[in-house]
Amino acid sequence: MSDEWDNKLVIGFKAKAPKVARNTSDLNAARRSGAVVATDKKVTAGGNKAHQGTDHQRIAKLDRENEVAPPAKIAPTVGRAIQDARMEKKLSQKDVAQKINEKPSVIQDYESSKAIPNPQILGKLERVLGVKLRGTDIGKPLAGPKKT
Repeated sequence: MSDEWDNKLVIGFKAKAPKVARNTSDLNAARRSGAVVATDKKVTAGGNKAHQGTDHQRIAKLDRENEVAPPAKIAPTVGRAIQDARMEKKLSQKDVAQKINEKPSVIQDYESSKAIPNPQILGKLERVLGVKLRGTDIGKPLAGPKKT
């Protein structure tokens, strides 16, 4: 039983971790003291792997190839036709907007050719203003109902 009392058990004892020498003087001191010295050269030290040379250029090229074109805006001729028809009927942008259940800013965007064309809004505008805004005869009066 006395054997058990003679053995030492130390809880929480850490083994010596290898020290990383940051400069040459620490490295030389370790060599002088006879410690085991291993040197590893870090190839990518201080650099961002995503932005190295050709990889970055290749990724940028892929990005340029996959660019999504912005949606087409309404043609200036359509905007001008809306404005002319509205003026001819002596209506304000607000009046036209109320008639088609849209905001006045929508009418303003269509007239200034900043809007993305929406067939439903264009159809409402055609009915209220009485002019064609789609197809080939933009700005021409709508034909009345067909007579049979």
